[in-house]
Amino acid sequence: MSNIIPADVLLDAYAQGVFPMAHDGEIRWFSPERRGLIPLDERFHIPHGLKRALKRQPFELRWNTAFREVMLACAARKETWIDDVILESYCALHAEGFAHSIECWDADGLQGGLYGVELPGVFFGESMFSRKSDASKIALVALIEQLRARKFQMLDTQWMTDHLRQFGGYEMTRKQYQSALHKIFAKTIGEK
Repeated sequence: MSNIIPADVLLDAYAQGVFPMAHDGEIRWFSPERRGLIPLDERFHIPHGLKRALKRQPFELRWNTAFREVMLACAARKETWIDDVILESYCALHAEGFAHSIECWDADGLQGGLYGVELPGVFFGESMFSRKSDASKIALVALIEQLRARKFQMLDTQWMTDHLRQFGGYEMTRKQYQSALHKIFAKTIGEK
């Protein structure tokens, strides 16, 4: 398929702190001046109402069982940056083991989730969706737990939103972010 962004191009871009988005039928590349992150340490905060939802365990969590469906659900908004090129490019990246989905399921089917890209020590969160209350938030908490268990150093959210701030989300300047990113890669790749 020639109408995709090659995996090596995507991975090289992420390693430099750059990511693609579709806009008006073309692919544009971004490196925000202020980068959004969610902490993986004690600064990560689970809102009180979400703690109650987590105790109820309303969903079955699955990993990488419906990657394309998660992307399509994320794209099913009035305005979206996920077009066919982005969809097929990330599905190809998923097939190579670099893109992952975390999904919340119940008896009615897929109710929420998120997807992103993994490089050594860093997860780049791309998008999330919910069909039922708290589904994407529960997927995010599951992702944080997994990243902590695997000793990841960074969860990049690209831009900061009020929704992400409730989890302890914060920002770095582009220069700070790129420095932190390169230190993580130097450390994690050096340990292998």
